[in-house]
Amino acid sequence: MKDKTLNPNSNIVSLIKAGKKTVIVGIGNVLKGDDAFGPMLIENIQGKTPAVCIDAGTAPENYAGKIAKEKPQTVLIVDAVHLSRKPGDYCLLDKSQILKVGFSTHDASVHMFIEFLEKETDASIYLLGVQPKTMDFGADMTQEVKQTLTKISDLIKEVEDA
Repeated sequence: MKDKTLNPNSNIVSLIKAGKKTVIVGIGNVLKGDDAFGPMLIENIQGKTPAVCIDAGTAPENYAGKIAKEKPQTVLIVDAVHLSRKPGDYCLLDKSQILKVGFSTHDASVHMFIEFLEKETDASIYLLGVQPKTMDFGADMTQEVKQTLTKISDLIKEVEDA
C-alpha cells in the first residue's frame, strides 16, 4: 500500500488550498484512545481553515445530508485506521483506495457514507488515516498519535483562503 498512497503533506495542503470547496469530516470516538484523532483534529482546526469542518463522531452517515448540502468539490475524511504501520504514521488515500482499508469500528457506516456522497455530490473523496496504537475504551490518546495530531493540525491551519 505504501507505494500507492498519495504524498500526505503536500496533498493535504493542495486539497484545501486549491480554491475548491472542501469539507473535512472527523470520524471517531473520543472515549477510545487514538480513535479520537478525527474529532480532535476537527476541534483543533475549526474556524482556522477555509474548509468546512464537521465532527461526525461515530456515525458519519448522520452527517451525509449536511455535507451534500455544502456542495463540496472535495471531501477529506479523517479517521484512525488500521494501516499496518507504526502508531502515529499516516497516509492519504483516494476514493479508489479507501474501501480496501479496514476501518476500525466504523466499517459499515463509512462505506455507506462514501457511497451516499458519491451519489449525491461530484466531490473527490479522500481519507487521511492515522495508525492507532490503542483504541481501548477509556484510554487516553497516545503520544505518537498526539504528535501526528499536532503536525496535521498545524499543516491545515497554515492554509489560507485561496
